[in-house]
This record gives sequence, structure tokens and C-alpha cells, in this order.
Amino acid sequence: MLALLFVCFLVLVAIFSPFIVGSKPIACHYKGVTYYPVFGYYNPNWENAIFSKPPFFKKYKESLFEKDPKNWVIYPLVYQDPFRRIGEGERENIPENRSGDQGAPDKFSWFGTDQNGIDVFAQMVHGTTTALLVGFVSMGIAAAIGIPLGAMAGYFGGFVDVLLSRILEVVMCIPSLVLILAMIAIIEKPSIWYIMAVLGLTGWTGIARLTRAEFLKLRNSEFTTAARALGAGPLRIIFRHILPNALAPILVPITFGIASAILTESALSFLGLGGSGASWGKVLSSAQSNLAMWWLIVFPGGAIFLAVLAYNLIGEGIQEATDPRLREAGK
Repeated sequence: MLALLFVCFLVLVAIFSPFIVGSKPIACHYKGVTYYPVFGYYNPNWENAIFSKPPFFKKYKESLFEKDPKNWVIYPLVYQDPFRRIGEGERENIPENRSGDQGAPDKFSWFGTDQNGIDVFAQMVHGTTTALLVGFVSMGIAAAIGIPLGAMAGYFGGFVDVLLSRILEVVMCIPSLVLILAMIAIIEKPSIWYIMAVLGLTGWTGIARLTRAEFLKLRNSEFTTAARALGAGPLRIIFRHILPNALAPILVPITFGIASAILTESALSFLGLGGSGASWGKVLSSAQSNLAMWWLIVFPGGAIFLAVLAYNLIGEGIQEATDPRLREAGK
């Protein structure tokens, strides 16, 4: 339950990361119109065009008051930026970000700064979105493929089972990491979405095998026979009657898969092969040039460890709750 609460906390941080830390105003009133530049962190196209170019770019407060002295501005809780260095005089009572060995944690940069003077706390908060997206999206794709294919193989059996099982075995032979590296070499501008797609298209085999096993066990049960006698079709029996009873064990490999996807994305970002957004792996990789900057190792490494541990604990909890033998052993 603690692991589940921690994951819920990460979800909230990911959703509201631009409101927690950033240099774009949450809201500002300019010449009689209220704007919300903070949404530019979610999608650059969502930020009004007047704020994406000089004189407003990176200088919201000074430019706004020069153009309209009667305006007002609301900033995030922490004024730092995950993509650039905060310069001298950019905000009142906040000095310029230090860089290199001088960027140790202090009251202005809670987790320190990297070699370029970019705030680590800002990168960690915004990198939470990447860590959760890569897990949920990739396993969402895997579940969308694995559950229907495993259900059909287990329910129909015979030729359908043989055909789908052979396809499953072929996909199991494809190493996802090698496929991602090949894709990055071919695509001109790879993004995190390509990595999610590859992880999902190659990670459904474990889900499909467990789904098949559950359907083989439940397809001849009494409630299935009763539904069939009442005239229910195969699709209704599969998705309305059998799947709800087989879903709990299927959630176990999905949670483990999310943890594995986070590790894979962090490893790729550590090697410099991830997307262009903020990422825990990127922060960790920046420590390679100077191992004396311990804060670049401790904070992202600890976040990756805790996130993976939380998903593994959730998976074990679901497994224990759904497996009668483990449940009895726990008593």
C-alpha cells in the first residue's frame, strides 16, 4: 500500500510538474487579457505566440511590466527551469545558477545543478512525466495486444491456439533493446514515443501467455457453460464473462512490465539515446563527466530505484492477493 501511495504521488507530480517548478508564469494579465504560458511545458503549441519570442522569451516579468505596468503575474512554486539555466537578475532575490563543481545543493537549487547550470530538481520533477509515460503507454500497448490474443488462443484452442502461440514465440525472440537501437539509427528525429511503441510491441508476450493459461482454465467452468447455454456469443463470453475473472492475475506482469520499461528508458537516456525531454536517465548520465558531483548520481538514481521498487511491490501484492497459495502462506 505504501508503494501504491508512492506511485499515486508520482502521478500527481507528473501531472502538475509545470505548476510545481518552472520559469513560465502559471497565469499573467497582459493588456486586459489573461494568458497561461505554463501550458507551454505540456505542449509548445499551447503557449500563446507572443510569449515564444523576444522580448518576452525568458524575460516574462521585465517585459510584461515594461509593456503594461498594470499587469500581474503568478509563477510556479519554485522558479527554476528544466531546460535552461536561470540567469543573473532574472528574478528578484534569486542569484544566477552555478555550474560544475560549484552547483552543489543549496536553498536556491534544492538538488543542485548540472554541468550547464540547469537545476536538477526541475529536471527531476519534469522527468517524472517521462518515467511514468514510458511505463503506462508501453504496457498499455502491450496489454491491448496481449490480452485479446491470449484470450482467443485460450478460448478457441486448436488451430487458433497453435497459430497464435507460434506468433508469440517469434516475437519473444526479438530483443527490444536491439530493436530500439536499430530504430534510433534509422529515424532522423527519434522521440520517446518511438521507444514506447517498440517496448509495447515487443512486451506483450508475457501478458498473452498468462491470459491464455487463465482462459484455458476457465473456458470449461460452470459460468462459461451457462453463458454458452443461454446463447451468448464467443466475444461476449470472452470479454464479459471470462476476462473479468481472469484479469487480476494478468495485472501482475503488467506492473512488472512498467518497472522494466522505466529501467529501459533510463538506460537509453543514460546512453544519450532517449528523447528530447527531461529524464531521470539524462540527469544521471551528466554525472559521467565529473563523478565528484554526487548529487547528479544520488537524486536520479534514488528516484529510479524507488519507482522500480514501488511497481515491483505492487506486482507482488497483486500476485499474493490473487494466488490462494501465496495468500494462505502469508497467514
